[in-house]
Amino acid sequence: MRENRPKSRLLALGSAGALVTATLIAGVVSAPTAGAVGRTAPDREAKGAAVAAARAAKAGIKWHDCPADWGLEKPIQCGWVSVPLDYAHPHGKQIKLAVDRIGNTGTKKERQGALVYNPGGPGGSGLRFPRRVTTKNAIWANVAKAYDFVGFDPRGVGHSTPISCVDPQEFVKAPKMDPVPDSQADKNAQRKLAREYADGCAERSGAMLPHMTTPNTARDLDVIRAALGEKKLNYLGVSYGTYLGAVYGTLFPGHLRRMIVDSVVNPSREKIWYQANLDQDVAFEGRWKDWQDWVAANDAAFHLGTTRAAVQAKWLELRAAAKKHPIGGVVGPAELISFFQGAPYYDSSWVPVATVFSKYFAGDTQALVDAAAPDLSDTAGNIAAENGNAVYTAVECADAKWPTSWQKWDRDNTRLNKAYPFLTWANAWMNLPCATWSAKQHNPVDVTTHKGLPKVLIVQSTRDAATPYDGAVELHKRFKGSRLITEKDAGSHGVTGLVNPCINQRVDAYLLDGTLDGKDVTCAPHATPKP
Repeated sequence: MRENRPKSRLLALGSAGALVTATLIAGVVSAPTAGAVGRTAPDREAKGAAVAAARAAKAGIKWHDCPADWGLEKPIQCGWVSVPLDYAHPHGKQIKLAVDRIGNTGTKKERQGALVYNPGGPGGSGLRFPRRVTTKNAIWANVAKAYDFVGFDPRGVGHSTPISCVDPQEFVKAPKMDPVPDSQADKNAQRKLAREYADGCAERSGAMLPHMTTPNTARDLDVIRAALGEKKLNYLGVSYGTYLGAVYGTLFPGHLRRMIVDSVVNPSREKIWYQANLDQDVAFEGRWKDWQDWVAANDAAFHLGTTRAAVQAKWLELRAAAKKHPIGGVVGPAELISFFQGAPYYDSSWVPVATVFSKYFAGDTQALVDAAAPDLSDTAGNIAAENGNAVYTAVECADAKWPTSWQKWDRDNTRLNKAYPFLTWANAWMNLPCATWSAKQHNPVDVTTHKGLPKVLIVQSTRDAATPYDGAVELHKRFKGSRLITEKDAGSHGVTGLVNPCINQRVDAYLLDGTLDGKDVTCAPHATPKP
């Protein structure tokens, strides 16, 4: 994801060729609480996690300056933590996870331990989290006095035994097929691409795929906790990181000290992951309309129409033009969706996306090409984009059993597309590889409260497109004693990174003093972007 959007990773493309955000949704595998030991696979995994954590606590982490090409300046330090590929066999094959940290900025007396972060995805890297200190991010200055900021690349991501499904340069090539099908032939072509993508994952990363689950990443998180020398974990998870936190809290309730989850994936087993993606399509349409209303209200700046309908008409005009003749030869409807979906995702994209949109209709097509077309010369960026999409797919496909009937996919998405056309088909093709996935698909964890779980702070905006509000309500019900902060009439994804004193002060109070309000809180929205 782009650095100015620290909340969740914008991943570049659906297998079937719609450049589309990896919908920060991710999965899970059934497993009991950490202490159980027995003959079933989950019990063996719980025992294996305890073995791996004890080993990591003994080994610690050998910290050193980060590799120059990681883009992490001093005094951030990097290291490695070894974890089992398969927790049922903790003495078998090990994989290495990249971890980084920056020490607390306050005194020794002020230090409260490490705060470990996951930004979402699945497929997002957390390694840039310590840069909130080196870049002097004011929102996190108070918390930084008390905590070391720790980031990591989850298994399969980035520097942590990365997986791949297709050649990265092929992955980013444009233009892709229009995700919205005009015919049965279009659907068949997309289905073929999805099958080929699933097969590519098996060919290039087959040994890793059965173990690319959210419960395994939660076990990895516990091994990292132990390697850091922390008896209990302090955790901040955004987007898919909330689901990782929910699963961690279910499997390791007694190992948590404090946890904030921000922009929450619905943890219901019925939602992971097929239904969650359908719910997302509905929420994206709502936030897309919010953005169009804002563009219309700022017509003096953008000249795209004074009503939502007028702005939508301009969007359809642009889409039709790109379908007929891809702009600059490379920006078709798929690339447009990938770029424009930034607006419903993040308020920080409202002005940049509207500006490029406006420039196109003022005769400047190059701005759109620069913004939406792939850069084939950016090989490192393309490797990261392909890897992120591979992990997204692998985790979602492994975490849950997906429908294998094309008739079900076709029926559900055809119905949804009629009322919610902005993202529906692009999202469908992105996830369709899960219908023909060759590796084992598990059953989601039943996220619930077990003995030892501390009070969890949940933060959510009501208009979030990527993780609809119902997800926060569901997790709040499941985690007894949790508190929910609702940012009303707002929809930017990732609330804790925005300036909103009503929220910022409560996050500080919880992390610094462990204090929560006596009841749930509703906050007014953060400031609306100005053109």
